[in-house]
Amino acid sequence: SSLDAVEAAVIVLENSECFNAGKGAVLTKDQTVELDASIMSSDSRAGAVAGIKETKNPISLARQVMERTPYVFLIGEKADQLAFQLGLEK
Repeated sequence: SSLDAVEAAVIVLENSECFNAGKGAVLTKDQTVELDASIMSSDSRAGAVAGIKETKNPISLARQVMERTPYVFLIGEKADQLAFQLGLEK
């Protein structure tokens, strides 16, 4: 599906040190990494996460927020907890 293709493409970016995403993200003032991601389907469903510190691929978490929760946007520790509950990679 197009959502699968979008998620896969963003995962490549998140896993590369060459892009300001995931593994290559710029550090915050406090020298930590905080990641954001969002995804939207053609039928206007959406999922987004922000301030992610533990989840390897925030785009996958954003998609899970869209598909498996009643929410559209989760931030910080609670979002990372959801990723852990869903078995997403750290």
